[in-house]
Amino acid sequence: MKRRIIASCLIAGVLLLSAVAVRVVSQESKQQKTAQVEGFVVAPGKREFSPALLQQLRAPTGFRISVFAEPKGNARMMWTGDDGTIYLTRQEQGDVMMLRDADGDGRAEEMRAVASNLELVHGITIFENKMYLVSPTKVWTADVRADGTIATPRLIISDLPDGGQHRARQIRVGPDRMLYIGVGSTCNDCDETNKENATILRATLDGKTRTIYAKGLRHTIGFAWHPETKELWGMDMGSDWKGNDMPPEELNRIAENGDYGWPYCYGDRQPDQITYRDPKGTTKEAYCSRTAAPALTYTAHSAPISLTFYTGRQFPSAYRNDAFVTMRGSWNRNPPSGYKVMRVRFENGKPARMEEFLTGFLLENGKAYFARIAGLTVARDGALLVSDDSNGVIYRVSHAGG
Repeated sequence: MKRRIIASCLIAGVLLLSAVAVRVVSQESKQQKTAQVEGFVVAPGKREFSPALLQQLRAPTGFRISVFAEPKGNARMMWTGDDGTIYLTRQEQGDVMMLRDADGDGRAEEMRAVASNLELVHGITIFENKMYLVSPTKVWTADVRADGTIATPRLIISDLPDGGQHRARQIRVGPDRMLYIGVGSTCNDCDETNKENATILRATLDGKTRTIYAKGLRHTIGFAWHPETKELWGMDMGSDWKGNDMPPEELNRIAENGDYGWPYCYGDRQPDQITYRDPKGTTKEAYCSRTAAPALTYTAHSAPISLTFYTGRQFPSAYRNDAFVTMRGSWNRNPPSGYKVMRVRFENGKPARMEEFLTGFLLENGKAYFARIAGLTVARDGALLVSDDSNGVIYRVSHAGG
């Protein structure tokens, strides 16, 4: 099976510019157990951004979609500074950019790098005038100056576990004034040798000490605290190569010492029958019954990558304290899933349902795309900014009443 999957991944790399679905079926057995695995390598063709394509995007009535900036490159995570400056990490370029809309017309006039030579930098946050940045194995901090630039980043952690298959990290500061770092698994389905993989870590602001806050999270990049309840919520990506519809993406309330099941369980604590091995000293069934169930699930392979709560004043009041999630888009599903921004409606502090908010990035009945969306931030004026890491465009969603 391993050889067949590797071959299919190579095929996907060759066919990036055409819409191709490659079906992979394999069967394995162990101790008289059998299971069939079916997966697809689907590679919609990339289209370059153009103003005409902007007209393909759709949002609820009353919202307007425009371009905030075109920094180009691998535009990933964003953060809004206290003065309204937007900071953007570009993972492949290894830098941090500052974007400013000084005249308030909804378009950034100033774009420049404020930090560079930060290999594979991804997650970003600012707390008490200090910026924190994270790459696969490192965390830096830097003072934010009055003019919006930052001091030379200083390394405070250098030994996060290797990224492996999931190198994108996220970093936030919690209500307890501690750093929270999302560390994905190194693989699709394995026993991790480093217990810090597939976790969220909690560290002191100086990076000197850290612990595992929650585990069993295959790849939780998007996470944030509810503005009122202060509960931590995160979107976890399910495993690949288990069919078009399994396992679902999960919205979890992430609690201290919580176990969310990966790699033995998925969805509502369902034992993964494709994972033949059992946890040490128990069965999958017994183990999964003790794990935390998701609050909501979503279409498999959609690849949730960012989550933020809406705390602005521009959108209608019904949006306040709801969450937005970017679904970057699948490669292991036919037809493709994701390629959109979802709204998570919260009622009395709890997630009630998900619904589409920003769509239209897929073209030609799923055979092409012009954006694989990544980061989210709420601008100081209340607009929602959405980054695209394929064409390097930042979209702005505003409300006509704002």
